[in-house]
Amino acid sequence: MTDNLWPEIYFIRHGETQWNAERRYQGRRDIPLNEKGRGQADQNGRALAALFASRGLNPNDFEWHASPLGRTRETMERVRAGFEGSLPEVKYDIRLMEISFGILEGELFEHLPAGMAVAPGERKEDYWEFRPENGENYRDVETRLAEFSSVLKGPSVVVAHGGIARTLRVLIERAPIVEVVNWAPPQDVIMHFKPGFMEMLQSQP
Repeated sequence: MTDNLWPEIYFIRHGETQWNAERRYQGRRDIPLNEKGRGQADQNGRALAALFASRGLNPNDFEWHASPLGRTRETMERVRAGFEGSLPEVKYDIRLMEISFGILEGELFEHLPAGMAVAPGERKEDYWEFRPENGENYRDVETRLAEFSSVLKGPSVVVAHGGIARTLRVLIERAPIVEVVNWAPPQDVIMHFKPGFMEMLQSQP
């Protein structure tokens, strides 16, 4: 895949859930936002609207895409509430769903059996290839995001998950896997991607 398949993207990770707070593997489980997560989504919406205004960007010139899971749907709704007026329809795409952790979903990071997986902060580069039983690895996520890129016709706002943010850093920013595999994507920032580039823009309360 080449860089020019990717347009400019403003990416937001969904707000916090209780499982995020507890440091549980979440994956495809449809866990709702908690109170903090709803506040993060609201603030990200206000911040994105202010950012677009300051940069002279028209939100109607952007495509709007999101994962179909409940926490991303609610985040997207709250983000869009930060804008005045009508916006393009949101396109929900299963290729933006979180990486599947298979049998690990619901498990606490610190309670994993030895040899089953490695919690964030302790992973080596080869973790990118690790596929838990009934789950995916990050190469699988790369493949489906490459397919997703083919539907993008112009600059886009995307609301999805931490595993998607990690993979986009590799595919668009060209960040080294060893740097990304232990990175914890924040839930209170806007990530701005262009080929070979990513900036994180803090949402201020």
